[in-house]
This record gives sequence, C-alpha cells and structure tokens, in this order.
Amino acid sequence: MSEPEVLVERRGCAGFLTLNRPKALNALNLGMVRAMAAALDDWERDAGVTRVVVTGAGGRAFCAGGDIRLLYEQGRAGDDSAQLAFWREEYQLNRRIKHYSKPYVALVDGIVMGGGVGVSAHGARLIAGESFVFAMPEVGIGFFPDVGATYLLPRLPHRAGVYLALTGARAGASDAVALGLAQALVPSARMSELGVALEDRAPIDSVVSQFASPAPSSMLTAQNALIETCFGHSTPAQIIAALGEAARGGSAFAKAAQEAMLAKSPTSQAIALRQMQTGGSLSFDEAMILEFRIVSRICRGHDFYEGVRAVIVDKDNQPQWRPGAAEDVSTDAVAAYFAPLGETELAFETIRR
Repeated sequence: MSEPEVLVERRGCAGFLTLNRPKALNALNLGMVRAMAAALDDWERDAGVTRVVVTGAGGRAFCAGGDIRLLYEQGRAGDDSAQLAFWREEYQLNRRIKHYSKPYVALVDGIVMGGGVGVSAHGARLIAGESFVFAMPEVGIGFFPDVGATYLLPRLPHRAGVYLALTGARAGASDAVALGLAQALVPSARMSELGVALEDRAPIDSVVSQFASPAPSSMLTAQNALIETCFGHSTPAQIIAALGEAARGGSAFAKAAQEAMLAKSPTSQAIALRQMQTGGSLSFDEAMILEFRIVSRICRGHDFYEGVRAVIVDKDNQPQWRPGAAEDVSTDAVAAYFAPLGETELAFETIRR
C-alpha cells in the first residue's frame, strides 16, 4: 500500500497536514484538495484542536503548485469538466483557509509556487525556512497568477506583487519577511523542532519567537524605487519599455526583469496586470470568484497548452504565443476573461462559527 498523498494527524492540540508527494514536489491534485478540506471540517468541530499546522514532505519543496501536467492532459483530452472540478474545489479550499476559525500555520521550507501559495499564504501564519523560494510563475506557461494572488499580490508594498506576477521571478526567505509574505524566518534545521513545539497549547507567536532568526537584508526590496516606478505603468508594453530604459541606464535588475517579461505570454501578462490593478479593491471572496472566471476561459485558449508543452512536456522552452507581442493584445480580449459566468459562477458555502 502506498502512503496517502496527504498525511492527516492529530498531535497534541494541533492538527497536522503533510503534503506527501515528494517525488512530484508535493504538487496538488484533486484528491489532496479534498483530503485537506475534510480534515479542516473535522478539526473545526473538534474543541481539542486549537491550531492547524501544514508542512511538505521530502525537504525540497513545500508545494510546487497544482499538477499542471495532469490538467494539461485533461484539457487536451477535452475533459474541461475535470479541470474545472479541480480549480473550483482548490479555490474553495483557498477561501476556507483564509476564513478558517482556528489558526492555520504553514511551515514552508523549499519551493512554494502556484497552488502551494494558495494553501500557505492565506492562513494566520506563514513561517519561512532558510531554503524558502516563492514564485508565481504562471505567465511563463500561458496561465495566470491564481489561488488568491488577485488578493494577495496587489497588497504587497512598492508594487512588488506586480513585479512578481508579470515576471514570474523568485523571492527568497528574506524577501518574504520584508514584504510581509512570511511572518518569521526559522533555520531549516529547526523547522521540525518548531512543528513539535506547536503541538503544545502555548501561544503560537511565542513559540515561533523561540525559533526565529533575524532575516538577512532583502535583495528584492533594495529595488523598491525601480520596481515602483517601472511597474506603475498601465500596460505591459509600457512596463517593458520602462524596464528597457532603466536597463540602458545600467540597471542589471531591470534588464533581467525585461528579459523575463519578453519570454512570457503577452496575453497572460495582460490578464495578470489587470488582476493587480483591480485586486486591491476586492474582498478575498470576490478575488476568488474573479479567478474562476479567468480560469474557466484560459483553459480553453491557446497559450496555456502551448506554454505547458514548451516548458513541461517537450521542454524546448520555445513557446509560440498568440499574439506574440504585448502591444498586440487587445483590451477587449483581456476584458472577456473577466466577464461573469452566469450559472457556473464559483459559489461558496456560508461560513458558520
């Protein structure tokens, strides 16, 4: 018998969830989403559980995202109902975590990307290990920053969220602490020990403070002024041009950001920028409903399948985007991704306390 893909354990006063697909970097699938949701249901009714702690097995990753290869294969087979079942329940889980009645603490060491962000960043606490690597790289596969990124990223300071969404760039542990994505940095060697300590009823913050270390200076926030200036423009084409100007002025950071944007899907970047421009005024629930509208359409388009083919399947890293340039993406085409879905709109159960 193989091990469950999510280990569900009650230890002391804590409910522990361990994402347990280490060979797949703990990538999420529908069974894992349902296992997590069922555990949260049980523990919310259990007065003996005072907190939930979520971790990832294997040491390399907390969770590298959703199982994109599977979603790609489902779409290629014309089974968009299976795709949308995953995204619908994943987004409902993200919302459940955001509103959960008990502290939800994510101990995140290694890679956390895409769907992994959705099951970590929306809880009460995210504690980063030294090997923490955050990214929302979806524009590189013709997708878009989802799992609550519409709400999360626009609220980061100095337009750092816009930069992360449009470039797919990575942020380390010190960056995460500086931006407020993580509440503390704990040495990787002590993360397991922290998990054991959280089994007790002691206040979570006081437990974490016993293990936390000062975060080194953030390389990302050192670029605050440049990011705020370049990523404050209203279109991806304008941002690319501003980065080019800064690069010609000698900024290696701007040059790398421009090159990253030029390699990504122009349609995905236009969608992501509109998310960033509107998400700051949305509630979390409104952001998730908006994301389901987008995903319901992007999974029927060209760029998602071409991006996954080029990056994950064939690995030639030569995607042929349609359209191929930022200035060729029409405003009306982008707006269509955000239109209401009618009867298939994402819905949520009433939260009971």
